[in-house]
Amino acid sequence: MRTTITGERSPFEIGFMTFVEITADPRTGALPSAQQRAQETIEQARLADEVGLDLFAVGEHHRTDFVGSAPPVVLAAAAQATTNIRLTSAVTVLSSDDPVRVWEQFATLDQLSGGRAEIIAGRGSYTESFPLFGYDLADYADLFREKLDLLLQIRAQNPITWNGRFRPALDTADVGPRAMQEELPIWVGVGGTPASAISTGRLGLPMAMALLVGPITYHEQTIDLYRGAAQQAGHDPATLRTSINLHGYVGRTSQGARDTMYPYFAQGMMDNNHQRGRGFAMPRAAFDAQTSPNAGLVVGSPQEVTEKLLAYHEVYGLDRALIQIGFGGMPQKDVLEAIELLGTEVAPVVRREVSALKQQAA
Repeated sequence: MRTTITGERSPFEIGFMTFVEITADPRTGALPSAQQRAQETIEQARLADEVGLDLFAVGEHHRTDFVGSAPPVVLAAAAQATTNIRLTSAVTVLSSDDPVRVWEQFATLDQLSGGRAEIIAGRGSYTESFPLFGYDLADYADLFREKLDLLLQIRAQNPITWNGRFRPALDTADVGPRAMQEELPIWVGVGGTPASAISTGRLGLPMAMALLVGPITYHEQTIDLYRGAAQQAGHDPATLRTSINLHGYVGRTSQGARDTMYPYFAQGMMDNNHQRGRGFAMPRAAFDAQTSPNAGLVVGSPQEVTEKLLAYHEVYGLDRALIQIGFGGMPQKDVLEAIELLGTEVAPVVRREVSALKQQAA
């Protein structure tokens, strides 16, 4: 029987994130099978749990160069291989899914995991799922607003009566199972669009920002708009949780971490980024610039990664960070080494420092 998660959360949560992409190794040319990548993902979740990371996240993509078209299935398998780590999507492309089905899947995951499930709901920067499931990209924003409304109402009450534009009405519908947690966490993934930040703040929902490349301060306006909208809507911004999703790698040395990550990250940007054939080149000089103290990537030695995460906390007042390690087909041994260092050498120091800062501010 799995452990039910209780008690206080970490002062700063750190998690591992994967898209479970299938990419040819730029050094050897080897292309892993879907089964290999799926099995490696569960091994990554198991280790992340063992070394004390707070979250394990799986992204949703609907192409044959990704295995993660059904994150709740992957997360359910991870639930049986882990004990304490929380399990979340990053993100669930809610715009092209049915909120009833999303709720059923994640509430089931919550029961299987002993109350460890979360949802990060997003519009999706990868758009393959829209034509696949019969949705018009012209309705991109309206689809998300309506479906988030329904998902939140399903969480709040059962049975539910509801009317909308994009799915059949519900009349005292019994939607089950119910979550094991008193309130299954639903975050909103925001890429930086001002309207998204404002609407999330008005709803008083936790916000998960995403940063691919750019300055560490990229989301300053995003967070200001979010907290301002929340306050205007009557929510206390101090109680709202915020997160950032980042690419990164932890190595034993700064240079070793950069040398390990670069060829795979560059390959992933070309092969797996957004629409097929529309990746972009990442020269080594540009990559190295993005690993500097004021830029977005979280890459380096344990001390360097610790300092970068603390800098993110200082800039935004974040509650958590999800780090995508291994994007672009990095060998499993390198991914596992980074997860271990993140859990054993980075996370304890970040938590201790953030806790001390919060005590000083109290």
